[in-house]
Amino acid sequence: MLELKNIYKYYNPGTVNEMCLFEDFQFMVQKGEFVSVVGSNGSGKTSMLNLICGSMQPDRGEILINNKPVTKIKEYKRLAGFAKTRLLKPGETQTLTVEIPQKQLASFNEETHTWIVEKGKYGILIGNSSDKLKLEAVLVVSDDTVLEQMDKICPLQEELEQIYLTKELKEKSVQRQEKLITAQVPEYYFKPAMIPAKSEDVGKNQENLTEEEKRFVSVLEDRTTEELIPLLYGKISENISTLGAAGIRVPGSAGETCGTLEEYGIPSLVMADGPAGIRLRQWYEVDKETDSIYEMGVLGSLENGILEPGVHHENADTYYQYCTAFPVGTALAQTWDTDLMTEFGKAIAEEMEEFHVNLWLAPGMNIHRNPLCGRNYEYYSEDPYLSGMLAAAVIRGVQSKSGCGVTIKHFACNNQEDNRMGVNSCVSERALREIYLRGFEIAVKEGNPVSIMTSYNLINGIHAANSKDLCMTVARKEWGFDGAIMSDWNTTVPEDGSVPWKCVAAGNDIIMPGNPDDDKNIRQAYKEGKLTEEEIRNCAGHLVSMIRRLESTDC
Repeated sequence: MLELKNIYKYYNPGTVNEMCLFEDFQFMVQKGEFVSVVGSNGSGKTSMLNLICGSMQPDRGEILINNKPVTKIKEYKRLAGFAKTRLLKPGETQTLTVEIPQKQLASFNEETHTWIVEKGKYGILIGNSSDKLKLEAVLVVSDDTVLEQMDKICPLQEELEQIYLTKELKEKSVQRQEKLITAQVPEYYFKPAMIPAKSEDVGKNQENLTEEEKRFVSVLEDRTTEELIPLLYGKISENISTLGAAGIRVPGSAGETCGTLEEYGIPSLVMADGPAGIRLRQWYEVDKETDSIYEMGVLGSLENGILEPGVHHENADTYYQYCTAFPVGTALAQTWDTDLMTEFGKAIAEEMEEFHVNLWLAPGMNIHRNPLCGRNYEYYSEDPYLSGMLAAAVIRGVQSKSGCGVTIKHFACNNQEDNRMGVNSCVSERALREIYLRGFEIAVKEGNPVSIMTSYNLINGIHAANSKDLCMTVARKEWGFDGAIMSDWNTTVPEDGSVPWKCVAAGNDIIMPGNPDDDKNIRQAYKEGKLTEEEIRNCAGHLVSMIRRLESTDC
């Protein structure tokens, strides 16, 4: 039997050329029936056949063959959990426990905007590599279960060309399902449970604040809106680049938050980049007479001065900052060892403390999707679950030391370096949530980072730093993130880059590294009513809250 249920299909949606092809269309063909479809040109005959054969997907609705849905089939295999043995001696064994989060069984439904575990049989395959897996058990889910109801985010500007299973692969999929049914392995029945919705009020009740927290709050409340605006961008350097500027407290660091509230006991934060540990200038000089640091410029600051060797000055003291070069992210991920990643994070924190760095601008955790991506080396994996779990382990390690925090990046879909400030990543909501955001979600929920860095690129036509969907709806509302969100460096500088006041309005709390044009743009927008006092105070509050958190002993 063939059945089309509640089919909706639009061409050119959201444009002046939008055309409704099917609206709540129903069609059924019983086994043995012969059906002819007749209609004029443009009536939808070919489109209906394309929908049935899978060369085109409906906007809404289901297509069933013998009562089995054939639309939007999930991938055949998915990493659902992993565990690492200790170093075993020859002949030695170790029993491992692998936890499988129920969300790893779910897929995202774009029609209902829900994470759903579909009814059916799920094979549990176990092995030490993806090509050496053995079916050990079957998990039976009796009914469709909605885990989470989400908001619609980052809508496509135009319909994407879909990739579908070939007839041969569909047949193999059916064969695999038949093997699950006949497999002589244990069966376990599993009933998924809906995940409780996050509270939109992530702040503490004023009555439960500590005296120190109350002091931080009062400092903000006592300042005018205009006085808080400098908190929304980094400490402005007189140098063209923050990197290498003499005004930076830690030479070679990436930048600092604004110090306008230091007289009230709220310090600025020092941030350092580095895909393989923290990256600082290996050496710098201080003039003995003026006690000032000699400028080194951006080229002298990057890659330890290889691009522009430093010049030694007379009557100057030389200071050294030797940081450890750790393996890059991809190499670390190949260990599959969360305990090791936590120890790695602790080692990073030791050096952060030694060199007075508060925020490490890492880990980078974008997804390996193309071997040509110029920053794949600092990202972990092509798998979002592995990336998220390893990043969470690193976060716990770094933030176990008081005063040290991480900034997970680049949020999101930063998968190329060519035209990185202007490229538009066009992605469906399902792919966005299942692939590109999933690792970040795991890192936030399992690691609780103090900060997130948005990416340079656009996502479906909107710069990530200007995306309220990403910053407010996803990170804060859906995931419960209560840290600070910052921009990537100089994202507002290009003419077609992120707009400063829109960063604030979207919930991107800090624009880095900060420049006078950011200040001017934000003040003008506030004066014109484009930017509200509430939006400014919310962003300032997130920054101050992060500073307070890093000053406490509990990150």
